[in-house]
This record gives sequence, C-alpha cells and structure tokens, in this order.
Amino acid sequence: MLKRRPTQEEFAPYYGGYINKVEGDDIISILEKNKRETEDFLLTIPDKRWNYAYADGKWTIKEVMGHLIDTERVFAYRAMRFARGDNAALPGFDQDLFVENSGANQRSIGTLISEFMVTRQASIFLFKNLTDEQSVLKGTASGVVWTPLGAAYATAGHENHHIQIIKERYL
Repeated sequence: MLKRRPTQEEFAPYYGGYINKVEGDDIISILEKNKRETEDFLLTIPDKRWNYAYADGKWTIKEVMGHLIDTERVFAYRAMRFARGDNAALPGFDQDLFVENSGANQRSIGTLISEFMVTRQASIFLFKNLTDEQSVLKGTASGVVWTPLGAAYATAGHENHHIQIIKERYL
C-alpha cells in the first residue's frame, strides 16, 4: 500500500518543493529510512551547537527539531481526519507561534530526539495502516486540498528540507 507518489492534485503547490526532495515511491520505507538516518545524524551534532542559530531571528537546532515534531503531528492529524472521511476544512497553523511557545531551548537534546523518534513511529503506524482508498480521500487544510498520501510525502520532504538546512547552515 502507498506504493506511489502523490499527484499534484493531492497536495498544495507550496509543498511541491518538499515532496520533490523525496526519492522513491514507497513512503513507508522512506519514512522508516529517514527516521534511522535522522537519528544517526542528530547524534553526531555536538551539544554546544544545539542552541546555535546561524543568524538573528533564525531558530536554534533545538527549535528546528521542535518544529519538525509539531509539523509532523499536524500533518499526521490532517491525514487521519481525511482518511476517516472527515472533510471539514481544517485551519492552518502558525509555525513561528508554535516554535515561540514550544520551550524547545529549555529541553534536553535527548528528549527532543526521543520525541522525534516516537512521533515518527506513530506517523509510520498511521500511514502503514491506511488502505489505498483511504490514502486518496481529499480534505482541505490551510485552504488547500490534501490527501493522506500527500501529507505523508510532505512529512518526509519537510524533514529532508530541514535536515539539509541544519547540515548546510548550522554545522
């Protein structure tokens, strides 16, 4: 199941840049591989770099990780609602407000990594147990049409995007 890429009708154009960062057409395997690779990468980041922001007004690595966790939860929630046939329009979310109120900089590195891992595992369970029919049920979030498959790919691509930024700008 879920062994195909989403069509352009299954996600907002904004998320196309993220989805294009995802290689392959087996999203479960992709999410599992990303989970392992991201954990391995995070464990190599020196402790002193986690509270570093590469410019004024930019998030720290801890805040980026909190953002990844929050966004994955939002995307999974949207996917679950759509997969269950709920077509009520869902609101967007303010990522900066979420980060500002996350308390990520006061958290330990270990709890951020652990929370990312269990959040990802929960997403994998959700997506793994969708039928092909559920994966293409459409819903609206942030004023645009999505499917659960589109949300799954956006999750992986969003992670790829931020891990690439951490590698290029923070380390």
